[in-house]
Amino acid sequence: MSDVLPLVFDGHNDVLTRLLDTGESDAVESFVAGAAGHVDLPKARAGGFGGGFFAIWVANPDDAAFNPDDMRQPIYDLPLPPIVSQEHALSVAYAESAILKRLESAGALQICTSVEHIRSSLQTGVIAAVLHLEGAEAIDEDFVTLDLLYQQGLRSLGPVWSRPTIWAEGVPFRYPGTPDIGKGLTAKGIALVKRCNELGIMLDLSHLNEAGFDDIAAHSIHPLVATHSNAHALCRHARNLTDRQLAVIADSGGMVGLNFAAAFLREDGQMRADTSVDSMLRHLDHLLGILGEGGVGFGSDFDGAVIPEAIGDCTGLTVLREALRTHGYDDALMRRLCHENWLSILERTWHTK
Repeated sequence: MSDVLPLVFDGHNDVLTRLLDTGESDAVESFVAGAAGHVDLPKARAGGFGGGFFAIWVANPDDAAFNPDDMRQPIYDLPLPPIVSQEHALSVAYAESAILKRLESAGALQICTSVEHIRSSLQTGVIAAVLHLEGAEAIDEDFVTLDLLYQQGLRSLGPVWSRPTIWAEGVPFRYPGTPDIGKGLTAKGIALVKRCNELGIMLDLSHLNEAGFDDIAAHSIHPLVATHSNAHALCRHARNLTDRQLAVIADSGGMVGLNFAAAFLREDGQMRADTSVDSMLRHLDHLLGILGEGGVGFGSDFDGAVIPEAIGDCTGLTVLREALRTHGYDDALMRRLCHENWLSILERTWHTK
């Protein structure tokens, strides 16, 4: 077995939202010098974080952020904030995409729009960044803004971040709960799926309710992907995927990125840092049992959730990979989990038309 740990290409982080909150003028310096968050340049180098999907996420302008304490109860059902306006969402999307562009200009990362770009970045040690939209509130009904964001590098999109949009409905932060809640995609949502298929934008099923999940499965021509989701059979949180959903993803040749968020890992659904790495291994084993070795990767949710204290931040990816080895995963499976499966999905999804 090789002594060299493979680099990790990760399915989801919220570092752009964190950097926007610190103030745009400080964003580049904060990322390059190192900050209090989960992902920055020094931590990435130390932990073997080779890159991943950098999410644009829009907070509700008038609502307080979720408090982790709200998800430390035996039972909880957090009210979802209302739909946000397209105007507000677009202003945030442009601000966060501008931060990513400034990080690229500073040499901190490379915005990648092809698998060749990602492979080159992994080989040269430059962070490979894929621009992702977590919740499509910024997109207008005529897809003008979708085309504009595509030109800026957008290559991955989730129709919802839990709260409703004009495209679909999401799942609540509820434990115990199920994703079987609410209606499926709207007619506009189906049109969005088709436009993303035409452009070669990957569709993300994370945060989507079960009816919407089934509608994307019925209408999308691409492999199904949940960038940061876990197994409902092991944690009965509404955000997690049932075995039926996992089988549908497997049948499409798709994949799931393991979410490191403690509330979606623990059997009791609580967002607590004192969560074991073993819980991550249990979810990985379950996902692999349904999706196979080609259908699982990582989707950390760094900078967007409370993660196990043994991991801490992206430096802890070394701890995780060493735990996988101890657990018995061989070199070939390690490479697949760490980055090869993500590259395979993108090769089968991205194209120009």
